[in-house]
Amino acid sequence: MRVNITVNGRPYAADDVWEGESLLYVLRERLGLPGSKNACEQGECGSCTVRLDGVPVCACLVAAGQAEGREVLTVEGLADHARRRSSATAEAAEAAGPGEPGAVRPGESEAAGAVRRGAAGAGRPGESVPLAPVQRAFIDAGAVQCGFCTPGLLVAADELLERNPDPSDADIREALSGNLCRCTGYEKILDAVRLAAARTAGEAV
Repeated sequence: MRVNITVNGRPYAADDVWEGESLLYVLRERLGLPGSKNACEQGECGSCTVRLDGVPVCACLVAAGQAEGREVLTVEGLADHARRRSSATAEAAEAAGPGEPGAVRPGESEAAGAVRRGAAGAGRPGESVPLAPVQRAFIDAGAVQCGFCTPGLLVAADELLERNPDPSDADIREALSGNLCRCTGYEKILDAVRLAAARTAGEAV
């Protein structure tokens, strides 16, 4: 069967999809988007977390056919999604004064800056797009080690900050409770989400 889905703002059509295929398989093997990781295939680890119509889901548990006609956001589209969200916020707050979109972010490390300048945008192939605030924060807080769990954590954390820009530690823990990490001990991950929230609040002032 053919499955038509919008992924990171772009329409895709996947042909010859087997009825039992997961959304994760379609994303990775048919659409060439390997950011969502294939780990447990049981919805236990969160490495394959994506947003389906805005809601975080484990892509390994979603049948590809269930995504027909729906919108999917993966880690590859996180930076572009954050940019569009930031632009919408800036336009809404235009009366408050001129912004400085090109300014360097406070606390940004050399490594984060280098990654940000080289980040490839998911919306338009080859276009450079700054990293999402949560991606920059994960780099600066040292929350990335082996990186296998990171895509799912980033998607889940970004969704949390979108609906709750000033989360408590309990909010962060709850939002990331479905994402397992065997390397960091979680404290650096919590630090990264706190840092992303603080930076986002600072930019909004």
